[in-house]
Amino acid sequence: MEMDSLPNGNSTTTSTTAPSTAPPSKLTQLTESLKLEHQFLRVPFEHFKKTIRANIRAVEKEVSSVISAVNDSADSDISNDDAVQRLTSLVSRLQGLKRKMEEERRTENLQAERCRARIDHLESPDAENLTGWANMRLKRILVDYMLRMSYYDTGLKLAESSNMLDLVDFDIYLEAKKVIDALQNMEIAPALAWCAENKSRLKKLKSKFEFQLRLQEYIELVRAENHMGAIAYARKYLAPWAAMHTKEMQQVFATVAFKGIPECSVYKAFFEPKQWDYLVEQFKQEFCRLYGMNPEPLLNIFLQAGLSSLKTPYPLLVNLLLTSLPLSHTQPVLFDTICVTVVKYLRTENERRWFLSLSRMISYILWWQITSKTESKEKRGFEFKLDHFSSL
Repeated sequence: MEMDSLPNGNSTTTSTTAPSTAPPSKLTQLTESLKLEHQFLRVPFEHFKKTIRANIRAVEKEVSSVISAVNDSADSDISNDDAVQRLTSLVSRLQGLKRKMEEERRTENLQAERCRARIDHLESPDAENLTGWANMRLKRILVDYMLRMSYYDTGLKLAESSNMLDLVDFDIYLEAKKVIDALQNMEIAPALAWCAENKSRLKKLKSKFEFQLRLQEYIELVRAENHMGAIAYARKYLAPWAAMHTKEMQQVFATVAFKGIPECSVYKAFFEPKQWDYLVEQFKQEFCRLYGMNPEPLLNIFLQAGLSSLKTPYPLLVNLLLTSLPLSHTQPVLFDTICVTVVKYLRTENERRWFLSLSRMISYILWWQITSKTESKEKRGFEFKLDHFSSL
């Protein structure tokens, strides 16, 4: 409580210092940006469901096997000693199943706690701790970007130092890393095992990744001049895909006859090393679809949105760039002439866009330095809206 005297000294007023609160606009921006956080909850939830389904299948398979063994023993004519021995073996199997279920239950509890931690994290931001929450969110987005770009050690160290292992999907990215490393080493077996593990879900997504892997394995047999092995492999693994991918299979089967002819560029492309890079990219896409991840890292999405908003708040004020300088009406024309001349010598569209964006940013910076020296608010109409990025 503070008692402040008024200028006339005849009366007083009582003012209470209110706690600092975040502007409503920032909370609104935060709410809008949280719409991009669906993968933050969906990824651990999908992993949780996957673990539960795998555990249920394992238990059902083992229990069914034990019941079948008991029925066979009951129907067969065996001695008491053999019956006791079989029952003892079945009891041992059930005890092993019990221990395995206890381990899997602990794993499920950890994954459930991870889902709970993420829900609590999304519910925690308020007016008092908005800055700390935003910093934690920024670190989480950086870790996600590092893991997507295969910087696993760096991402793990940042997550550990920030005490947010429950807020990042490190174990899921490690699962992807094993398949990616194998494909980069031209090994298909781990990728096929991953497809078999997620066969039902990939089928629902209408994925053709397993088909691409089978084609590549067929190509490797042809590359090794093992034509009979390639034909046998095609009959066993590629025949089920014939109805859906007839054209691709016809082209691949023709590689047996045209592999050694350099002029056949259509078939030569199947043997290029970049096919393995294509499989890596295809796996990353299917992996993101499987777990409900954004195909683009959140860091890229926020940067693109921020950079776009940076150059568009006051586009009509660009002509005020050099109004306070001599020859202000001719210098913008000269600057535009230089830009047009340089653009003619740029080869690609990306280079032209990059140069124009850079020149526009330089113009803004120069104009800001000029107008910031004056006190006239009319001449300082353009302000860099840095608060647009505080909520990212």
